[in-house]
Amino acid sequence: MFKKLFGKEDKVDKSIEVYAPISGEYVKIEDIPDPVFAQKMMGDGFGVNPSEGVVVSPIEGKVDNIFPTKHALGLKADNGLELLIHIGLDTVQLDGEGFNVLVESGDTVKVGDPLVEFDLDYIGNNAKSVISPIIITNTDQADKIDIHPQDQLVKSETKVIDVTMG
Repeated sequence: MFKKLFGKEDKVDKSIEVYAPISGEYVKIEDIPDPVFAQKMMGDGFGVNPSEGVVVSPIEGKVDNIFPTKHALGLKADNGLELLIHIGLDTVQLDGEGFNVLVESGDTVKVGDPLVEFDLDYIGNNAKSVISPIIITNTDQADKIDIHPQDQLVKSETKVIDVTMG
């Protein structure tokens, strides 16, 4: 009790739940049609074949960075987990067209907070794929990653990954 009152017990919970940031069909990371993601070169995770053009925060944390081309953003949890949300494949070439970012770098977010709106039809017609990778970019710092595949994902409701950081 004394420690709690006077801030001596500052242990951050090392485990975190990652929810679906986009509603749609679950895609195994190995099935993402891009070798950089499929071969886990950027880290472990999963993909979503979106049914709508809205991205919400899958974790509690901070917006770590927003790519200038608006096609991807990074989030960081208090326990050190770093997450990349990459909307579609080869979407960097769209140069921001079809994306509306709703947050700024440094913003604190909760599960379900809207992050990005995107034009699903535009991306489908102008990029390699709408499949959107969700990647733990610091997989090497995690003690345990449990991915729970499901057919359909509902943004901010479907828990997809349990992660315990080292």
